[in-house]
Amino acid sequence: MIQRILDIATNPGDLVLDSFLGSGTTAAVAHKMGRRWIGIKMGEHAVTHCAPRLEKVIAGEQGGISQSVGWQGGGGFRFYRLGRPVFEEAGHIRRDISFSVLAAHVRFSETGRPWTGGDAGAGQSPLLGLHEGRAFALLYNGVLGDKRVNGGNVLTHALLKSIHEEVARPDRSFLESLTIYGTRSALSDATLKREGVLFKQTPYHVKARR
Repeated sequence: MIQRILDIATNPGDLVLDSFLGSGTTAAVAHKMGRRWIGIKMGEHAVTHCAPRLEKVIAGEQGGISQSVGWQGGGGFRFYRLGRPVFEEAGHIRRDISFSVLAAHVRFSETGRPWTGGDAGAGQSPLLGLHEGRAFALLYNGVLGDKRVNGGNVLTHALLKSIHEEVARPDRSFLESLTIYGTRSALSDATLKREGVLFKQTPYHVKARR
């Protein structure tokens, strides 16, 4: 039945989403039919049942539709666990959120691309990378609402200079168009405009959805 549905509704290379993965049957059939797939499952069943079954599919197991599609194995998949949520149920940023988690959220919400900066923290770069002619930075020391000028959450002339210098290292042609997230800015609106900075206040401008 699943083979028939996918045969009617999809073509090879299409993406099949199963948001209730169950035992992994839809993903297994999609894989054997040359479709890409995403399976979502809550709980350890994903580890104890789904992943092992799909590993067998990749190894060439001959159950299900294998004979009808000439399945001999191949391909692969990536297994991810969701991290802790950035937002509380009311939509506020969690008080114990780390720099790396918030940075990943900001980067993806701004660019649609993942942040690969690792587990950055105090003393490390606030720069989240460049995308389509704009650089993104997050000033966050792990303490929401910290407005101390020297705390690392506040945009100062010294921090802006440091970000400019860091951006210039990999890309000297960069025109210094910046989006910077922070608790507050110690720079005037005129200075921000002159420096090409779009300042967004944390947590108010950090969105739960794009």
